[in-house]
Amino acid sequence: MILGFLLIWILIGSYILGNHVLRTDFWIGFGIYLSLGTAMVLVYWGTSDSISWKFIFLIGLLVRLSLLTVFPNYSDDFARFLWDGHLLNAGQNPYSQTPFDWSNSHSLEITHLQKGLYRDLNSPDYFSVYPPLNQAIFWFSTWIGFDSILSGIITLRMVLILGEIAVFFLFLNLFKAFQIQVKKLWLYWINPFVVIEITGNLHFEGLVLMFLLFALYFQKSTKFMFSGFSWALAVGIKLLPLLLVPAWLVFAETRTRFVFWVGAIVALVLSFAPLLVASSWWNFGQSLQLYQGKFEFNASIYYLFREVGFWWEGYNIIEDLTRILGFLTLVFILILTWKKRPATLLGLIDLFVMMYLVYLILQPVVHPWYLIPGFGLSLLTKNKAFFAWTFTVFLSYHAYSNEFFQENPYFLMVEYVVLFLFITHDYFLRKRKTNLIQ
Repeated sequence: MILGFLLIWILIGSYILGNHVLRTDFWIGFGIYLSLGTAMVLVYWGTSDSISWKFIFLIGLLVRLSLLTVFPNYSDDFARFLWDGHLLNAGQNPYSQTPFDWSNSHSLEITHLQKGLYRDLNSPDYFSVYPPLNQAIFWFSTWIGFDSILSGIITLRMVLILGEIAVFFLFLNLFKAFQIQVKKLWLYWINPFVVIEITGNLHFEGLVLMFLLFALYFQKSTKFMFSGFSWALAVGIKLLPLLLVPAWLVFAETRTRFVFWVGAIVALVLSFAPLLVASSWWNFGQSLQLYQGKFEFNASIYYLFREVGFWWEGYNIIEDLTRILGFLTLVFILILTWKKRPATLLGLIDLFVMMYLVYLILQPVVHPWYLIPGFGLSLLTKNKAFFAWTFTVFLSYHAYSNEFFQENPYFLMVEYVVLFLFITHDYFLRKRKTNLIQ
């Protein structure tokens, strides 16, 4: 009976959080979010090992469908998705002009719908930073839902829900292959973090995770060309999976498999060929570079170094710090890869998780949805750091509850102290305990 009440609350609470709580109502949102996360853990603990995956699937699907018609409450990125999509449907190149320049040069052509989207854009002075594979989904969503913003949102959401369904069944297959309890699906499928960031806020890291899981599934099935192809499609959605290249290179099953790299190269060419049109590649790269050197949000190590920079130079040295931390990220990932040199697929997954952790800890911008691929992969391991982080990362939304988007340093401290405690447990204390037992 208690399990039933918990599942009913997860359905109702997810609906309330996604449909009725604005990001400015931080304490209400955080309270519901924390209660949903707690209910999820209790459901996981209270479920027998013989639980039917069909029951888990049904509950999570109902949670997602309850958010089908909602406008994203915690992110306005959807406006840029639909803006780019409408340009494509009008035969325009979203990489050729910034929204600001386009709206000025097409002032007589701009539609009422585009004006509504323009008001919600968070970076109208930047060229699009979304790769061509994303743009194809944006085009499709606005082609299907051309007459309204809501129709476009629903179409985007349906695409992401279909991707989530694929993730569910990939997890189901990989859990069985690695002898992981089926009930662990609860920790992803009804996780309020996953539901809000993918289905609610329409972020495409869910598709990144899907393609990474496909890559692992095909590795397990010894279909190496399809594995490389799937990984490269993850890169095509978001560039970040490129950081996994060193791991693929040292892993014996892919280092010497020519077909893996053939599949990857084919997918990369197909994914990024549209950027060769006109000046698309230059504008796309320029926006990525500006983004990396201008913004800061929910960072950890970066903020500590920034304070040193203020003390040393008297101003924010963000551009220099971004380059330095980017270099350190590369160095640490290469050292980590060389040290680990995984011999098994589970070892490779564990290395992937560590690489994502290193990257995110050293970044100046860590939006909550950036955690999704690393968190998803971590469920295939015994590591709990990402799982713990999904509880505390919501604290970053406190910045949106005040007029000046000011981050609270105490909330940042809580978020990252918890994270580093779990990292210590995962990678130091547990390893030491294992060595002592041996």
